[in-house]
Amino acid sequence: MTLEQLRVFVAVAERQHMTQAAAALNLAQSAASTAIAALEARHGAKLFNRVGRRIELTQTGALFLVEARAVLARAEAAELLLSELGGLKRGTLPIHASQTIASYWLPRHLVAFRRKYPGIELHLTVGNTAQVADAVRDGIAALGLVEGVIADPALEMINVARDQLVVVVGPEHPWALHSDIAPGQLIQSEWVLREPGSGTRSVFEAALKDFGIPLASINVALQLPSNEAVRAAVEAGMGATAISASVAAPSLEAGLLRQVAIKLPERAFYAIRHVERSASQAADTLLAMMSAVPNVKQSQADGSAPG
Repeated sequence: MTLEQLRVFVAVAERQHMTQAAAALNLAQSAASTAIAALEARHGAKLFNRVGRRIELTQTGALFLVEARAVLARAEAAELLLSELGGLKRGTLPIHASQTIASYWLPRHLVAFRRKYPGIELHLTVGNTAQVADAVRDGIAALGLVEGVIADPALEMINVARDQLVVVVGPEHPWALHSDIAPGQLIQSEWVLREPGSGTRSVFEAALKDFGIPLASINVALQLPSNEAVRAAVEAGMGATAISASVAAPSLEAGLLRQVAIKLPERAFYAIRHVERSASQAADTLLAMMSAVPNVKQSQADGSAPG
């Protein structure tokens, strides 16, 4: 049984006339007759009585008409759903993002997307870079956004923005009064860092390696699971930290932190997708919108936040 056969049956039943039904469906009368005959023959059921030049539904046909209409209605609903999903009129987009991106960079893009496509539900989950990669790899997230490079052939990485990492200390820290410090001095302070697996931690560790400083020589006094906790601990006088300039900006402006004049590398913000899974139109559209917006870099010299 096919949807086309059901459409022919319903059209004939509603008009009680084969020729008129065929014309309404843009079919030859023979094609309509063949469809009805195939239904009756396959299921051994008489759907119409031929009374002279007229046709009328049998009792079986009348009962079948109710079900046929219901099936066609569900098929139309399914077709409409696909059309709306393709047209971004409805749907759900699960996104996983690392903390810095989710808190300071991504919200303006989500707002812009939501305003343009209000029928798409955006579900955002926040984790560190490793957790986001796991979510995309496992198919939980359609799109991931991270700060660190992920060496996994199953994941496609797309550069969507740039970010500046800065070293900051509290106002009472000895480095707060220095015009600059040498990389070798980094081992002289206690440090408050994000947990292993976070993009911020990974970039800082890569910078230490470039400076020729063994990670084991850094005195990590506190290891905390969020940017805000790290920032608050340093504001309270605990050592130094390396965080995104966008995270540090409010505290720098308020005088709660001081930026240390040592150059750390810029880092990329990446969108990640699974290479073997088809990307949804919603994910592709959000990615295109994010890539189209010019990135406003943080200045290490003034610690200003992005627009």
